[in-house]
Amino acid sequence: MKKVDNSDSVALHYKGTLTNGELFDSSEGRDPLKFEVGTGQVIPGFDKAVLGMEVEESKVFTIPAAEAYGDVKEDLIYEIPKNSIPADLNPEKGQRLVSNLEDGRQIPVTITNVTEENITLDANHPLAGQDLTFDIKIVAID
Repeated sequence: MKKVDNSDSVALHYKGTLTNGELFDSSEGRDPLKFEVGTGQVIPGFDKAVLGMEVEESKVFTIPAAEAYGDVKEDLIYEIPKNSIPADLNPEKGQRLVSNLEDGRQIPVTITNVTEENITLDANHPLAGQDLTFDIKIVAID
């Protein structure tokens, strides 16, 4: 039976949880995740984990933060004056926004703190610094 190798296209169902057991993503009720192995379409640890698997094979594995979305980078956490955002925006902790950079690019940020005068924004990926556990089942290899 064929085993997953680099440059194969695979389809799989998955459930992703944090170390505390909290579900952060799942393909349940959706089409399987499809990607080409070794091309950077998924996080590096995920690519490595599917190598050598066969159709109908299941596996549970944990990807350390460094091979997932990386460690939290403190330089991506910053404060801005509350009066620098649109007056009609009611900032709340956990709210996701898009920040406009000076060069015209936009990046997603999460509000992590709100005070009377300032808002703390975090431009790290929401799963940065987290070890991720996946329960997967290969459904196709092309």
